[in-house]
Amino acid sequence: MRRALVTGITGQDGAYLSQLLLEKGYQVFGLLRRSASAEVMGERLRWLGIEGQVEMIDGDLMDLSSIIRALQVTRPAEIYNLGAQSFVRTSWDQPLLTGNVTGLGAHNVLEAARLAAPEAHFYQASSSEMFGKIQQDRQSERTPFYPRSPYAVAKLYAHWITVNYRESFGMHASSGILFNHESPLRGIEFVTRKVTDGVARIKLGLARELVMGNLEATRDWGHARDYVRAMWLMLQQETPDDYVVATGRTVSVREMCRVAFACVGLDYQEFVRTDERFMRPAEVDVLLGDAGKARTRLGWVPTISFEDMIGEMVEADIARHRAASR
Repeated sequence: MRRALVTGITGQDGAYLSQLLLEKGYQVFGLLRRSASAEVMGERLRWLGIEGQVEMIDGDLMDLSSIIRALQVTRPAEIYNLGAQSFVRTSWDQPLLTGNVTGLGAHNVLEAARLAAPEAHFYQASSSEMFGKIQQDRQSERTPFYPRSPYAVAKLYAHWITVNYRESFGMHASSGILFNHESPLRGIEFVTRKVTDGVARIKLGLARELVMGNLEATRDWGHARDYVRAMWLMLQQETPDDYVVATGRTVSVREMCRVAFACVGLDYQEFVRTDERFMRPAEVDVLLGDAGKARTRLGWVPTISFEDMIGEMVEADIARHRAASR
């Protein structure tokens, strides 16, 4: 039985990736930082019905020795580094924490793998936010990076140190430059869940309005279930490499609001207002990915449309609020 170690396993991507790996017959281990209650930490795994099928190993991205021990205990064939401080807005309030966890944390996992599991295939979760102030209309693996937030800068460090370890030590280390990907398991602090949760609250009479930031920002949004499949495919390749994972379609936050409210028969213009407090200090106005390399080499294509994804999220948030009110 193949073994995989996943950092960030209690997040959206970690949960969906664990589900995929379990379906493929893997034994899945998760690196778990003991900083919250078990009830909170296992929420997403419980949502997918797999909490009891994943074995948790104590560890912290900032503690190299704990990562080495985790690798010695689990002996994984594949390592997926998804752990990070992953909320862009928070990176402005906690820039040094973000740099340490998101940037140096990835370096710690790579160094631990070099020392304790050099034959393991390694995946680094890179981000489209690294493109930032875009240098090309469509961003591919060849597009220059121009990060616009502490989060993006930290991700860029993690990305390049992964390339460096691959080239310097011959490690099978790949990075997925993932564009925005969402699901019912997305954290409530992210704009997609903020919108779908707001729609659910308004539909159920729990709120009267939805306060937003920049409605004109556009992103290339896909479903996390599709994107974790791309992660797995990267580590099945004979040669490691970096891949953009995206749908090739952009949608504005305004259009997202329209689609989400339409799911419950409402007009977004009657409920959405903007507030300067929710604007970023340095905004990334548009991101649009070119996933041609992933399609050609990995055979990867997205299967879930933006509209279906938002509909699924709205339904899930309505169900959550109804369950909480019982």
